[in-house]
Amino acid sequence: MNLHEYQAKSVLRDYGIPTPRGVVVASAEGCASAASELGGNAWVAKAQIHAGGRGKAGGVKLVRSLDELHAIAGQLLGGRLTTYQNAPDGQPVNELLIEETLPIERELYLSITVDRAAERIGFVASAAGGMEIEEVARSEPEKILKEWVNPATGFMDYQGRNLAFGLGLAGEQIGVFVKMAKTLYRIFVDKDLALLEINPLVVTTDGSLLPLDCKMGLDDNALYRQKALADVADQTQIDPKEAEAQGYNLNYIALNGNIGCMVNGAGLAMATMDLIKLSGGMPANFLDVGGGASAQTVAQAFKIILSDPNVKAVLINIFGGIMRCDVIAQGVIDAVKEVGVTIPVVVRLEGTNVELGRKMLAESGLSILASDDLNAAAKMAVASAEGN
Repeated sequence: MNLHEYQAKSVLRDYGIPTPRGVVVASAEGCASAASELGGNAWVAKAQIHAGGRGKAGGVKLVRSLDELHAIAGQLLGGRLTTYQNAPDGQPVNELLIEETLPIERELYLSITVDRAAERIGFVASAAGGMEIEEVARSEPEKILKEWVNPATGFMDYQGRNLAFGLGLAGEQIGVFVKMAKTLYRIFVDKDLALLEINPLVVTTDGSLLPLDCKMGLDDNALYRQKALADVADQTQIDPKEAEAQGYNLNYIALNGNIGCMVNGAGLAMATMDLIKLSGGMPANFLDVGGGASAQTVAQAFKIILSDPNVKAVLINIFGGIMRCDVIAQGVIDAVKEVGVTIPVVVRLEGTNVELGRKMLAESGLSILASDDLNAAAKMAVASAEGN
């Protein structure tokens, strides 16, 4: 689950990390009072969406008059902002963060994430901060600094100093940075984050360090421990099908292809999507129904897949272990009858009660294509989608 920038900055302030002053508005009419509250004669208007690359996409604007601020708000609010991270459909802009401007001297990069290779939480930093950090990582990897945190000791002062020196900080800035980094690590752990990114972390002309932007992503598996943050989740920022799937405890991610996928097990789902690609097709979604789904859950998953108008064929790939093949078969039959499917459905079943499951599908009277081989099923699905 992702937080909006203004929500993430609120968390930072709760832990004593200062941020630029800002006001959130949901209408162009609210801009005047926001500007009056902030003072000054220039402000930054930031579209609040769950995606990076907002600046390049026109979602972050420096404005120097109330008329310009009002006009920018009118352009952004109520529309959709498309960046390289959320293309092609973009995401709705329901709120703007209006912030004071700062005298910026340097832009740095700082983030915390889970390094699964190192099996530790890791800090990533660079003196080449700002919007081009991805290009820096590709073209000048030597400018990327890393520190891994020992879970037994937590983030240590010497690690903070290592990063501070690498970022070119000096004097009192070093102590300020170390304290900030330790606090950020505490936030990361306390809030069950999967990502905490500050890009840029700015050095102002008076030498202060401030997070100009902040992204926070929570581990969905820990949301039960983070009710206050879970309650402010913005469901408008995710695909409606994904939001519906969450209500049924289904792991669904919408993609841009035309072959719907329903699989049990994340690894098997990834392999199934790879085989679709190798067979010349494009998956329309990732969907893991899990090992404990009922026939009703399977039917609901099937309906979510079919709600995507881009889907021209469906590939169901189930290896029955905990999940029995006859349960899957019944769920598919129920969904096909309820929805009235008019596109090809390819089913590959293996495992517990597989013969019963196949028999149920064969005797259902429905137009379902069955296959015992996964490679053949993937090719069948691709051919069916192309011919539909």
